[in-house]
Amino acid sequence: MLKIANVTRRFGKTIAVNDVTIEIPQGQMVGVIGRSGAGKSTLLRMINRLIDPSVGAIFFDRMEVSALRGSGLRAWQRDCAMIFQQFNLVPRLDVLTNVLLGRLNHRSTALNLLNLFTREERIEAIAALERLGIAQTALQRAGTLSGGQQQRVAIARALMQQPRVILADEPIASLDPLNAKIVMDSLADINRREGLTVITNLHTLDTARSYCERVIGMAGGKVLFDGPASLLTQDAVRTIYGADDDEISEGITSTSIGRARAHHPAGQREPALVGA
Repeated sequence: MLKIANVTRRFGKTIAVNDVTIEIPQGQMVGVIGRSGAGKSTLLRMINRLIDPSVGAIFFDRMEVSALRGSGLRAWQRDCAMIFQQFNLVPRLDVLTNVLLGRLNHRSTALNLLNLFTREERIEAIAALERLGIAQTALQRAGTLSGGQQQRVAIARALMQQPRVILADEPIASLDPLNAKIVMDSLADINRREGLTVITNLHTLDTARSYCERVIGMAGGKVLFDGPASLLTQDAVRTIYGADDDEISEGITSTSIGRARAHHPAGQREPALVGA
């Protein structure tokens, strides 16, 4: 269970995330939606501890993530893999080495300094690339790949961390529709087969509806909607985006993937819609 308890993040006088409380059970796939500046990326970066909350606390199971330091923090950042919009690969290194970098927090400093990886680690890295359909790129420099291929390398690197949670910060924002679908299919497959919690920030409303059993809508740093994707109504969309569903579909969802994967498990709670 991931629990975010009354978390606020300030940057000077600006409040990026405002008193957010969320509980996410293990194995759920969650889409966080909202306009640019809504606080989505700040929220994910606090969960991963790339930045700290100004107020409040974050817990995973019984561990207070927001209080971790040193080796405990490194262990959490191993267990909570982060996938970025701009991939964060090392362009001059080959794809296989980039994937193997996901093992750094599992290894001794000496091995990392010598850049020595075991045969088993290399086999695991190749298997991750095969799973994502890009094993043929293993010896290419990462910087020579297309954006969609680079994002799949980043997902393979995340898998090498053997994480318990995957955070994806706008993973398809810079991709064309076909590559966006491939990336979202990959994240959904990981969620389904490994049972990993996947939390992904999305601009595309239809993508959230199609892939995420739960949607969290943010605006002005606050959570305004929290519930099953099936209950993301016109009123909820208007509350989150300040626009109707049709307007969002014509604009923000220009790279929409479609709704083929929509699934809405029974027994979910009603959505929280603040100010409706």
